[in-house]
Amino acid sequence: MNLTVIGTGYVGLVSGTCFAEMGNTVTCIDVDAKKIEGLKNGIIPIYEPGLEAMVQRNIDSKTLHFSTNLAKHLEKCDIAFIAVGTPMGDDGSADLKYVLQVAKEIGQNMQNTLIIVDKSTVPVGTADKVKQTIQSELELRKMNIDFHVVSNPEFLKEGDAISDFMKPDRVVVGSEDETATNKMRMLYSPFFRSSMDRLITMDVRSAEMTKYVANAMLATKISFMNEVANICELVGADVNKVRIGIGSDSRIGYSFIYPGSGYGGSCFPKDVKALKKTAQEHGYTAELISAVEEVNDRQKMVIAKKIVDRFGEDLSGKTFAVWGLAFKPQTDDMREAPAIYIIKDLASRGAHIHTYDPKAMEEAKHFYLKDVPNVSYFNSKYETLQGADAMILLTEWKEFRSPDFEELKKQLKLPIVFDGRNQYNDQMMQDLGFEYFQIGKK
Repeated sequence: MNLTVIGTGYVGLVSGTCFAEMGNTVTCIDVDAKKIEGLKNGIIPIYEPGLEAMVQRNIDSKTLHFSTNLAKHLEKCDIAFIAVGTPMGDDGSADLKYVLQVAKEIGQNMQNTLIIVDKSTVPVGTADKVKQTIQSELELRKMNIDFHVVSNPEFLKEGDAISDFMKPDRVVVGSEDETATNKMRMLYSPFFRSSMDRLITMDVRSAEMTKYVANAMLATKISFMNEVANICELVGADVNKVRIGIGSDSRIGYSFIYPGSGYGGSCFPKDVKALKKTAQEHGYTAELISAVEEVNDRQKMVIAKKIVDRFGEDLSGKTFAVWGLAFKPQTDDMREAPAIYIIKDLASRGAHIHTYDPKAMEEAKHFYLKDVPNVSYFNSKYETLQGADAMILLTEWKEFRSPDFEELKKQLKLPIVFDGRNQYNDQMMQDLGFEYFQIGKK
């Protein structure tokens, strides 16, 4: 098929590349000419394992193209994916200005029957707005062109997006038209070589809702376990043992019940807020969803509080080595990362921060921490330790899992570790002579 993917952010670039990998002819469109020129030369604006090689392979095989000219590439297009950003508004709602601008341009330029797919994460009712916008533009042109708007939310995990897309556990398609549904089924059939029942069809509004509910459910598990961790700390229980005890129940499982410094990233914070806002707009107070968000906001500061309890309110003259800046491993994404809040709090108390992250340091330097004083960036995790009063682990990258603990003790002023991801065994750390602080345990 001939596909046009509008937007070359995380969702658009991964989706377009994976569709091209399956033999489709894909053109990814963006208004940023500099970004498009970089992509034509294999320069990837995001970090995602395996993506750079796949982009280059499909550029070479001429199945993947990049352009700023939407009108030209709609001429022979079978399906157009809208994959532009939906930034969070001040009131927590999703801002649809980019989605509707694309819909307007499609209506102004489409020449033939077209399926338009909402791939961006959008609130319930967005497909109707997209449809109305396109139809209005066609009426202004006095054109009668058949088109269908479909919802096809993404469920990609940052850091494992290629595998998620190529071997999906499910694909949700919301459509009101059987022809459009069958076209989407045909497009996704190469990804379901063993079982087509993983393609789930439903009405458009249910598909739009599914994305928000999935992320809100996962966020709920995280906030629930962090709440349990805080209670365990107060009563003297070991949250790590509790996690094993409840995770063995097949109804609960082990995923997303690891205590830590809270969730971040582009999806959970934004989607929880958007779902809460959607409920408010329909006269419903989503108390549980609100609590999930409130627990997460508090959780981001738990490690900072432990540091203040240990060293005092005034941290002037203290230096802390921070391992990990991204909100999770295998990505350079720092959106809503706990590291931002913790580092800002420590710096505001006069502390100096030594930081290292395998992929996210440029993001920190140029955006998220650019105005924070006394933050230094190092080329390795061990360099951050020199002269530091304690080490703080905030992202569970693999290279942090089994460090040289003797080197830690050698470089730190005192053998003190604050573990915001509960990566190390408490008894082992004590036996090694560390003063060890983790989530959910004194």
